[in-house]
Amino acid sequence: MRKIVIAGNWKMNMTPSEGSAFVEELKLKIKNIKSGCEIVVCVPDIDIAAISAALKDSGIKLGAQNAHWELKGAFTGETSVLGLKELGVEYVIIGHSERRQFFGEINRSVNQRVKTILEAGLKAIVCVGELLFERELGITTEIVSLQTKIALNGITAEQMDSVVIAYEPVWAIGTGKTATAEEADRVNGIIRGVVAELYTPQVAAATTIQYGGSMNAANAAELLAKPNVDGGLIGGASLKVSDFTAIIAAAQ
Repeated sequence: MRKIVIAGNWKMNMTPSEGSAFVEELKLKIKNIKSGCEIVVCVPDIDIAAISAALKDSGIKLGAQNAHWELKGAFTGETSVLGLKELGVEYVIIGHSERRQFFGEINRSVNQRVKTILEAGLKAIVCVGELLFERELGITTEIVSLQTKIALNGITAEQMDSVVIAYEPVWAIGTGKTATAEEADRVNGIIRGVVAELYTPQVAAATTIQYGGSMNAANAAELLAKPNVDGGLIGGASLKVSDFTAIIAAAQ
């Protein structure tokens, strides 16, 4: 049975002290929730050390929001997987639409980063999704299939155990718009079909595919009930303990 993963993406929010206070409250809120999902908080680099300490023995996993494809070198402003791993990071988000839109991330560099993350023994949350005009052109299938195939180029079937794919329609991120549960399930199913094509149906059936477009406390249960939606990559709702807790509870 594939793992359900609820991952909060804090983006560029929360100072180390604010994040630590958030985690302490979250630990209390989820103490009696038996959701059976893996919970991850993906935090800004400046928060990683503080949040790593706050999460100790909690069962909540620590994630980063990006990592470079080289282990070290003259790459000012970038982050090495070696440092992330030493600080207790287990998951790294790669290819988020904001990285693609604002920082020049391309499909090829997504693939390079994924390879390095997996080779370091960490887990990758690989983001794919279409822009609004691509959706309106009716080429969602082509876009997410292309992004998925390039991101997974050179990744072995064994390494897929450490890959989570997040379908995040760009038009739904931070806009309040959400794909219907049926549409999210349909596109996640397309992605699963691509994984089956690249590997085997068994690998596809075992791959966690999240939905990442404005999932919140109100719509989480409906989205998570769909057979191809294996959790969520949560943006704004992950910054409110009550909302994030409600999503975790919905993942039963």
